[in-house]
Amino acid sequence: VQLVESGGGSVQAGESLRLPCEYSQSRYCMGWFRQAPGKEREGVAIIDSDGRTRYADSVKGRFTISKDNAQNTLYLQLNSLKSEDTAMYYCAAQRSTYCSGGFRLGFFGYWGQGTQVTVS
Repeated sequence: VQLVESGGGSVQAGESLRLPCEYSQSRYCMGWFRQAPGKEREGVAIIDSDGRTRYADSVKGRFTISKDNAQNTLYLQLNSLKSEDTAMYYCAAQRSTYCSGGFRLGFFGYWGQGTQVTVS
């Protein structure tokens, strides 16, 4: 299983970014996580193979997770960015049709290398 993120960068508060993650498998639970300096990695959004989604309270209404199975790409649309969204963002996957583990880090067996998002 290979996960390759891209799309990170430096933006001003209030602006938007879209993070793509190319994957090599289908019918997996997939998600986006982030880790800020000095903080633990936390869940941002997850999507199961039926398209059901779940979001962290801190990003509800601002971020959207989606999948394009034809392109084998997972997306995270980040709108109305805030300085507290600054972090390394990671794509993750688990060989499970449903995201039964929620945002639990140990549930996800596959991780990308991360892409940096900086909001000033």
